[in-house]
Order: sequence, then C-alpha cells, then structure tokens
Amino acid sequence: MSHFWQLILGTVVSLLPVINPVASAPVLLAITEGDSEARRLWQVKKGCYYMVLILVGSLAGGGLIIRFFGISIPGIRIAGGLLVSGLALSMLATPQADAEEPRRREEARAKRDISLSPLAMPMLSGPGSIAMTIGFTSLAANWLDFVAIVLGILLVAVISYYILRLSGTMVRVVGANGMNALTKFMGFLLLCIGVQFVVNGVTSIATDPELLQAIRAGLGH
Repeated sequence: MSHFWQLILGTVVSLLPVINPVASAPVLLAITEGDSEARRLWQVKKGCYYMVLILVGSLAGGGLIIRFFGISIPGIRIAGGLLVSGLALSMLATPQADAEEPRRREEARAKRDISLSPLAMPMLSGPGSIAMTIGFTSLAANWLDFVAIVLGILLVAVISYYILRLSGTMVRVVGANGMNALTKFMGFLLLCIGVQFVVNGVTSIATDPELLQAIRAGLGH
C-alpha cells in the first residue's frame, strides 16, 4: 500500500475512535427531542461540515503552532499519545453519573441550532481530535500528504454523518449495553493508538543521529 493511502487509512483509524459518533448518537437524540427527522438530519449534516472546517483548520495551523513554540515532532507524538491514552482510559472506565449532564442537555435543547455547539464542538471535534489532527502534521512531508490527511478527515465526517443519521435505529437495535460495549471497544483501540504514538516518539528520540553522536562522544571521553 502506498504512503498516500496509508495516511488516509491512518487518519480514519486514528480519528474515528476519538470522535466516536456511536457514543454521540444517544446525546443527539436527547438534544433534538421534539425536532422533525428532516430538521435533525439537517443539524447533523451541518455539524459534520463544521467538524471538517475545525479539523482542517487545526491541520493547516498546526505547523505554525509547532514552529512558533519550537515543539519537536517527537514531543508532539509523545504528548498526543499521552492525551489520546487518557481519553481511551476514560472510555474504558465505568461511566459515572454527571450531575451537569441534564442541565447541558436542556441548554442544548433550548438552542435553535445545535449544529456548531454542542454537536460540532465539543461532541465531534473536541480537544482530543483537534490535538490529534495537529499531531498529524508530523506525518506530512509534502502537500500530497496533507491532501491525504484531509481526505481522511472527510471520510471520517461521512462515516460520522451516516452513523448519526441512523442514531435512532441504532440505539433501539443495539440497546444501552451494546452502546457501552461499542464505546469500550473504541476505547481499547484508541489506547493502542495512543501507546503507539508514545512508542514512535520515544523511538525517534532514541535514534536521533545528533543524540547518538553525543552519546558516542561522551563515551569516548
């Protein structure tokens, strides 16, 4: 498989568990309660569109952020891996009752348009997916790599749209236990990705030619 297609597939596999549209399905139904099916689908379509804009914007600005703060590529990989692993562990943990959740749902339900907030942000494109997208800049060596990552983001948006479009049917068929099992599976997959990010970052540092040369020079003395 060429590097181009690997980047597309890697973007989808990395982002989809973080965005986790399966877990957003019940929340979407709750905050759009009373809306017609056509209006709900319109909100979902706009939410996915905003998600693409947010993530592509993060990708475009990621290089500037990295250069401005002088952050190394291995540092981004390790930090991104730790953040993703933290999100994964929260998905694998037993969910705790959130006293603020009913209030947030009522506020969202009172809004006329929930496509940007809370659907696009933070439900679909939260801090985790934004940080991961910025981390993708470490994988892009040329403009074609950026195109591949953008195509991966678009594919994730399409998948998220169809999952949320079928949210009502999915919740009824799968049930609460099934949704919980899917979330935990996503969490495990995400944990594997986060650990691999850390491993890649540590490996890059350990095999850095300048570091190896400094070690050799130190041992020589």
